[in-house]
Amino acid sequence: MINIAGIKKSLLGGLVLFGCSKINAQNTSKNGTDFDLQLNTITTAVPFLLIAPDSRATGMGDIGVATSPDANSLHWNPAKLAFVEEDFGVSFSYSPWLRRLGINDINLIYLTGYKKLDDRQALAGALRYFSLGSITFTDNTGATIREFSPNEFSLDMGYSVKLSRNFSGGIAARYIYSNLTGGLTVGSVDTKPGQTFAIDVSGYYVTPEFDLGETDATVSIGGNVSNIGAKMSYTSNEDRDFLPANLRLGSNLNIEMDEYNSFSIGMDLNKLLVPTPPKYDIANPNQIISGRDNDVSVASGIFGSFTDAPGNVIYDDNDNFVEVEKGSIRTEELREVNISLGMEYWYAKKFAVRAGYFHEHFTKGNRRYITMGAGMKFSRFALDFSYLIPTVQNHPLANTIRFSLAFNFDKSAEAAAE
Repeated sequence: MINIAGIKKSLLGGLVLFGCSKINAQNTSKNGTDFDLQLNTITTAVPFLLIAPDSRATGMGDIGVATSPDANSLHWNPAKLAFVEEDFGVSFSYSPWLRRLGINDINLIYLTGYKKLDDRQALAGALRYFSLGSITFTDNTGATIREFSPNEFSLDMGYSVKLSRNFSGGIAARYIYSNLTGGLTVGSVDTKPGQTFAIDVSGYYVTPEFDLGETDATVSIGGNVSNIGAKMSYTSNEDRDFLPANLRLGSNLNIEMDEYNSFSIGMDLNKLLVPTPPKYDIANPNQIISGRDNDVSVASGIFGSFTDAPGNVIYDDNDNFVEVEKGSIRTEELREVNISLGMEYWYAKKFAVRAGYFHEHFTKGNRRYITMGAGMKFSRFALDFSYLIPTVQNHPLANTIRFSLAFNFDKSAEAAAE
């Protein structure tokens, strides 16, 4: 018989999004040893929603919540769209995924666009499609049951409005569809595609221009709480999985050095608002000895995610629970915050060079990589690409390349030209 839980973990967990951690460690320790090697990653349904889709942001270490607005702002921070300069824009991005593992048919496609309603308001929409390639389903004896190509997608609609000259708010609604088994029947249990809805709530603030030495500068601050929605299920009698609700906070400094040269540097902090797996007793696997039960509501999971880390559990040589290492709970909570750093240089507002760094602690997924990117911007279209270099050897995300093509239209500029 096929194990549905196993299918869900293999397709929904860290392999698809993060790759596999290369560290061989246990979730518990004995006699106070190997504390730092206690892996405790957080898994959710539809992790493809967290994959950075566009080349500009991924060239800067996956920062985007407070950078200048563009056609891909709906993913990073819908509130930014109220500050976008052009009247209308669309962007198409393509990301081959996990090519280092020799898998050639996993891809992410992102199509998004926006329309300014007036000087204060903007609407946006997006389609995100994730193909997981072709998978052969087998039973416990190894006999082939069927071939299937799992796929997932989301449809987004967003709205942004300036609430003052320097501050805007945004909201997005999202329909999510995930078909991992093609309706396969396992024993007496029928599987089905997972479907649900989610929302994002965001804000964006830009300071008035100020002098920084002999140059003009602005600072922007952004925040986005994304994927707030009902849990997802793939059967009628299985436990539901949390969506990847996520908090992203960041800031960006933009410096106009002169008429032709501009430079920006920014940082994003990113945390999943999902319960952390608790630690269970070795002697009694159903008894939680540290942390909290994950079977809670969405609201409880979001608010409790800041204080539910179980820390490092110590056992004696007879597998009897001793204690939770002092200070390890706070340390684990801090490890759940991912850090992104990025910079962008523009020459004559036509040519861009980008670089960044993304850090995730190895006990929480082990994504650590340097990124590089470049872009060209012309009167109506822009072309960007990015390249990912992991700092971890043999990482499945190595050599990931993304491409983005954007078109922007400004009615006022067209009218002036006529």
